[in-house]
Formats: sequence, structure tokens, C-alpha cells
Amino acid sequence: MLKEFREFAVKGNAVDMAVGIIIGAAFGAIVQSIVADLIMPPLGLLIGNVDFSNLYILLGEGTPAGPYSSLANAQTAGAVTINYGNFINIFIRFLIVSFVVFLLVKNINKLKRQEKKIVEPDSKECPFCFSKMHIRATRCPNCTSEIEQ
Repeated sequence: MLKEFREFAVKGNAVDMAVGIIIGAAFGAIVQSIVADLIMPPLGLLIGNVDFSNLYILLGEGTPAGPYSSLANAQTAGAVTINYGNFINIFIRFLIVSFVVFLLVKNINKLKRQEKKIVEPDSKECPFCFSKMHIRATRCPNCTSEIEQ
């Protein structure tokens, strides 16, 4: 069983998947920082100095009773809330990640299409002496045989 596990672990697919997961987690942290630190503060300022992470709907009071100055205070008091501001942050993060993945896949597919382009031959072989000649030649330069187009 140990031998089978080692064979599985060193296969290219398992190693590639592990690298992808590690890079994906690091990329997720970068995107989270972009959303929280770069996108949301100016957006919040534009719509009236709103911090999206503190937007919530109070469903049930906690102890002590509200109003609460922040979502953290409401949660500490045990209030029941719908945290739609957090949802907005996560949704914007999702849009950024999906857009970056789209661009990545688009460029990979573009590279694959370029690799598949068929190169037109610029030479052909004489059927009599098998020497190479230009594709448009009508007579072999070596054996002087006439070649049909």
C-alpha cells in the first residue's frame, strides 16, 4: 500500500494539482487584499464613506440590546444578523478571480492555437531521384526530370 501511495504521489498529475492548490491559495490572499484594501475603500468613499464589511441587517437583538456601532459589536452581543456587506466583498473577490482565470485560459488557448498552425511546405521531393527542390519548380535541378504540378 505504501508503494502504491508513493507512485500516486509522485505522478505528474498529483504534483501539478498540489502546486495549483498552493498557488491558488496564495492568489486568493492577494485578491482578498486587493478587494479589501484597494477596491472597497474608494468605492465606499464614493457612496458615502461606507465600510461594506460592516453592512448588515439585524434580525434579532443580542444582550445588550442594539443599536450596534459595528457588525463585530452585534456579533459579540449575540445578535442575529444577515451580513450582506461581507457578501458584497466576497462577490467582488469572486468576479476578480473569475476574470483573471478567464484571461489566463484565454491566453493559454491562444498559445495552443498558435502551436497548431500548419506550416506550409516550401520544398518538395523529386519522384525520380528523391532530391529536394522548391515547391514551385517544374523541373528537378539534379536529374532534370519534368515534375507535374
